[in-house]
Amino acid sequence: MVSPGRLWLAEDGRARAVHGGDPGWTPSLPAEPGLLLTPEGPRWFAPVPGEDALWLEGPARDGGPTPETRSAIDLLDHLLAVEREVARLSQELASRYEEIDLLYTISEILGQTVRLEQAARTIVRAVSSVVGARRASIMVYDEEQRVLRTVAAQGLPPGRAGLVPVGDPHSVAARVFREQRPLIGDPIEGTISSVGKEERGYQGVAFMSIPICYAAPGAQSRCIGVVNLTDRIGGDRFAATDRKLVAAIANQIGAALENARLAEREREQERLERELELASRLQQSLLPSPAVLSGDAQVGVRCLSLESVGGDFYGFNRLGQGSIGVMVGDVSSHGFSAALLMASAVAAAGIHAAASAAPDQVLTSLRESLTEKLAPSDSYLTIFYARLDPAFGRLVYANAGHPYAFRVPAAGEPVRLEATAAPLGLADDRIGFRIVPWVRGDDLLCVWTDGLVEAANPEGERFGERRVLEAILARKAEHPEAIVAQVMREVDRFAPAASDDRTLLILKV
Repeated sequence: MVSPGRLWLAEDGRARAVHGGDPGWTPSLPAEPGLLLTPEGPRWFAPVPGEDALWLEGPARDGGPTPETRSAIDLLDHLLAVEREVARLSQELASRYEEIDLLYTISEILGQTVRLEQAARTIVRAVSSVVGARRASIMVYDEEQRVLRTVAAQGLPPGRAGLVPVGDPHSVAARVFREQRPLIGDPIEGTISSVGKEERGYQGVAFMSIPICYAAPGAQSRCIGVVNLTDRIGGDRFAATDRKLVAAIANQIGAALENARLAEREREQERLERELELASRLQQSLLPSPAVLSGDAQVGVRCLSLESVGGDFYGFNRLGQGSIGVMVGDVSSHGFSAALLMASAVAAAGIHAAASAAPDQVLTSLRESLTEKLAPSDSYLTIFYARLDPAFGRLVYANAGHPYAFRVPAAGEPVRLEATAAPLGLADDRIGFRIVPWVRGDDLLCVWTDGLVEAANPEGERFGERRVLEAILARKAEHPEAIVAQVMREVDRFAPAASDDRTLLILKV
């Protein structure tokens, strides 16, 4: 019986029937499709498309294949093509599964830590394994030093990982960072490929450098690092699918890195806020409570800093025999530098006021104590210090450039207590003193800093000295604390947004 068709496998120059039964004879396969005379008569032999070792044998007629033979060849070609496509898709699916698993794994790694350095080494190992790179590194941009800093590396010899200036003309990683686009080196063709262009002249192993970019919502994308993969296993270049995979990973790293930086900034901000709060409490603790003069004088005082700490300060103390010392000062700047100078002034003033009864001597000694701190800075301070002797009906004061000090009598206009010297830190001239009369139980000592006078409303109009005096005169018969509270409320209503420290002290003996 003649077989309708057989499949023959060519091995070692001989043919062996693998489908359709063994006919008991072996054909000499032709070099190309053609007719062969066999014990079963003329038969048509043709190689299976895409399978060089497989041949199809079928009936022949009139020197060529019969329609049935042609149909069998076409059908077999189609089936084998489908099988090859299924194998290809299965392989690609397995590859995609590996990539998806890698992306999921990296997401878990990055989601469990806020420090990229803790996760980078694991990420480098995983990426290297999937894309087949012997060497890999992750570099992060250091804004302060303007360098790319290696945070994780694998397979790099000593000395190859570290810092790379972003302006380095010979570094691929630096170039990728500057241009914010991938570079892929082909070791066979000697080219470097990037988005939109190709350059010749490259020599070396295969490499791929991908920028790590991040774009905040509504903001432009910016590069914050680079992923480098080098020396691919097998020696061939990295494929486009490798670039897409590593680009997706770079996006994850970019978001995680930015989250880590934000978390670090938040922790730093919280630390600074705690330190500022502590500094504010410490500074306030340097300023005495009105209760210090309880029984000898009525006092109202407010000292409000523009920032957490400031340069305004005040002080008062008993000097014996019913005398009282009162001081108000204003450092020219504000913030931490002013606060440090203020703390030094308060500490030194307390010592000098206790050691001397004369106001001019107190300010002279204070200037000498602050010389080393004032000399290297651009700061100075205005300061008013008075000694009230109600038993003798007098006020003795020294004023180093402080413009807002007044004696407000029960009847009549306020009397300005003029400066007797330049602000401390601006001149070393002699500090003088003056004596003015004082009516016990009637007169008010009113001293404030320029933060009240210069407080401006949204139209730019300043509160001014006149308004401060009018607010005090309107309530001069009240307790000093009530006067201070009302004046500060009026200033706040007039200028809610402060531009300087604000201090007001009112005392009645």
